[in-house]
Amino acid sequence: MLTKNFKLNLLTINIAITLSAGISNVSYAEQTQVKEDLEVIEVRGIRRSLAESVNSKRFADGVVDAVSAEDIGKFPDSDVGEALGRIPGVAVNRQFGQGQQVSIRGASNQLTLTTLNGQNVSSTGWYDQQAIDRTFNYSLLPPQMISAIEVHKSSQADLVEGGVGGTVNVKTRKPFDMDSGTTFFSVEGDYSTATEEAGPGVSGLYNFKNEDEDFAVLVALAWEDSLYARSGNESSYEWNGAESINYFEQARERTAFDVTAQYTPTDNTSFTLHYMNLDLKADNHNNSLFIFSNTDNCQKTNADGTCVIRESNAENAPATAPYMQTFARNGSMNSQTIDLEFEYEGDSFVWVSRLGKTQADGGTDLTTNHGGYIGTPEDIYGTIDASGDYTKFDLANPGWTVDDFTSDVAPAGWATERQPNTDEELYFQSDFKFYTDLGAITSIKTGVRFTDHKVEQRSEKALYAFDDNGEWLTSASDPTHFWNGTVDSGMQDIYIPYPDVDAMQADALAQSTGWKEDRSAYGTVEEKNFAAYIMANFEAEGIRGNFGLRYISTDASSDYYLPKPGYVDPDNVVGNNNLSETIGTEEANYSDVLPSMNIAFDVSENVIVRASAAQVISRANYEDMFSNQSMSGYNDTQLSNQAITTGMPDLKPFKASQADISIEYYYGDSNLISFATFVKDVSNFTTTETLREQEIGIVDPVCGCDSWTINNKVDGDGGEILGFELQLQHALDNGFGTIVNYTYADSDADPDNFADEIGVFTDSSEHTLNLVGFYENEDFSTRLAYNWRSEYMIRESGFYGNRMHQDYGTLDLTATYAVNDNMTVRFAGTNLLKEDSIQIGMAAPGTDSVKPELRGGYPAWAYQGESTYSLGIDLRY
Repeated sequence: MLTKNFKLNLLTINIAITLSAGISNVSYAEQTQVKEDLEVIEVRGIRRSLAESVNSKRFADGVVDAVSAEDIGKFPDSDVGEALGRIPGVAVNRQFGQGQQVSIRGASNQLTLTTLNGQNVSSTGWYDQQAIDRTFNYSLLPPQMISAIEVHKSSQADLVEGGVGGTVNVKTRKPFDMDSGTTFFSVEGDYSTATEEAGPGVSGLYNFKNEDEDFAVLVALAWEDSLYARSGNESSYEWNGAESINYFEQARERTAFDVTAQYTPTDNTSFTLHYMNLDLKADNHNNSLFIFSNTDNCQKTNADGTCVIRESNAENAPATAPYMQTFARNGSMNSQTIDLEFEYEGDSFVWVSRLGKTQADGGTDLTTNHGGYIGTPEDIYGTIDASGDYTKFDLANPGWTVDDFTSDVAPAGWATERQPNTDEELYFQSDFKFYTDLGAITSIKTGVRFTDHKVEQRSEKALYAFDDNGEWLTSASDPTHFWNGTVDSGMQDIYIPYPDVDAMQADALAQSTGWKEDRSAYGTVEEKNFAAYIMANFEAEGIRGNFGLRYISTDASSDYYLPKPGYVDPDNVVGNNNLSETIGTEEANYSDVLPSMNIAFDVSENVIVRASAAQVISRANYEDMFSNQSMSGYNDTQLSNQAITTGMPDLKPFKASQADISIEYYYGDSNLISFATFVKDVSNFTTTETLREQEIGIVDPVCGCDSWTINNKVDGDGGEILGFELQLQHALDNGFGTIVNYTYADSDADPDNFADEIGVFTDSSEHTLNLVGFYENEDFSTRLAYNWRSEYMIRESGFYGNRMHQDYGTLDLTATYAVNDNMTVRFAGTNLLKEDSIQIGMAAPGTDSVKPELRGGYPAWAYQGESTYSLGIDLRY
């Protein structure tokens, strides 16, 4: 393998050679005409979208790829995250059936910055088992609201800092760009093979301009209601060799409202006011039937010594009967952004200032849990085979109903809680662009940006009466009050009880006496950021680009409850033990200068050679910066999952020196062949020091042990990513066409950065591939697209831990038919092959910081794939 320095030096030499060759042919006599003015796109549909995407790439100074809407409300995919997955080098995370986060060129999705019209957009999660990070959840965003998405893989001084992997800029529509009276309305229905139910959706848009065309307003609305479900298996091996049969179901109601107003009081002055409200209700329930086995009767072990085939029978019976539990959660996310932009164009300069606020609220509004033992140990006599990709069961009983519970059921006092999160940012930015007559320097751009960003996480525990031993005194009821049916779950046909969520939550709330804050879960992170930059744009015969510097300065702080050794909470909120009611603050600051350079050479009329180099940062995740000592796993149904996690606001940002060079050949109005090679040298990581089986003075009642996993967030050593991209886009005159792109990303990180000691970046697939074929005529268009990525690491703090997701590919189909000039019928099918999500234990070295089921290829997590279909009618006037 080439060394890191050699790789960087080799690419630097290539860029330098290209620069010297190009500059020697530059003539500064006159500037070339702006190329955007030469391209007139008159076609509609797929070909128009491809041509606009090619334009975005061709005439950018840096490395930019884009996806454009084919028409109002007609994005190439029904999901924004899925659409991003068609771009070379972009890989999509689909943990809950939708494209939620994206990673770029082998970097973690947490190192991708998402902006809305060039500014940050707040986002929170709806799931209490996921970390609070800086990623944007794309499931919030309806594709009907969007005109285009740009992916900046290289950086330049005027881009908002924060994306080591890259920056995704989501662009909304502006009313001055559309005809007055433009009206769009759509109605559609979605069907899922997992739920066998359909869900409705409607969207609409109206654009108004006054007669003088100096004032315009665009209003867009979107609403959809759908049901998502997944069935599969998860391992909890340390709990008596437990494997769980799982069924997760979520009712999703997404509502979006977008309004933009533009006003031009004079020919050189304009104001733009934009407001967007994104809302997602995501109530869900997770049902798990834990199947225990007798590991003393092991038939086969894997390379790490973990039993993968075990049998239970009368001579070697499981210690207990199966255990059935349901988590019922009310989850939600809401994100609002308001932005005011002022633009003034003088004789030799342009001044643009923006003032805005983005804020998000979300998390779990309520979580409850009911569970109990069901059936008998004899029911699970048989074989549990975990030697393959997923666990297979050959059991005496193939299913359970509510009548199989062996006792009444009560709410789990430890589980009833509320976990609200908030995320907000105030920002101000002012930019000046001065046109110059300095030879090849056509303009100089400079500006400043201030932001005040604050994130807060909280938890409130429900209070219950408890006895002298700390056990909750909750009343038990007949299980038929809480489960009223069955559902086929797991990777096999195994039936488990189906819950009555409303009854469970009502029971848990009725027995509680109030709420109390869990002080161990409270934490804030506040960042006050300042940035200033200067950038020169240059253009001459056959060459164009920019170079500049961006200065960033950050003051960070985190609030948390100070320790109070020996304190025991009288209300039995264990997280408050050893904590006072006094809030303390940890503070830190850092600054940096980030240089960047982008150069494009017009080697010929249709060939461009492009080179870029820059230093970039991504700030540490909020979860890693919280100074509180958050506690998880105490007195729940699991064994050996008790953990304490502590972060610090003085963590340094991820920082990378990156460079790339590409050659692009354009022919026709939408055809492209390109090759790019890139390297990222990441000099700093956020990592975790993990210690298992630590005594902290708190005994977990479930295991009767004082044995905790301690996770401390610290700065770690870096890593590197080296790779290349190939791209082909070709449309034939007969309406047929194809898009093919492939990305290779070889990531190499310091193994000490991760508890699993595997030296690859999180979310990094070595190979990603897109194959798209399409056909389009005047009335009909169809597209068949296959997206595939090779295996990649998923790393999560808390219960789930680190695991390897096997290669994953989806086949999607879209088709539209224009009934007339105003009406279009469209159809879409996603994941037609029902690809399963298979996640296994890693080939980790002999370390005690990884649970047995997360090592040696053990099938840690497997979920059945679902296909979704949608049928819609669009009306345009």
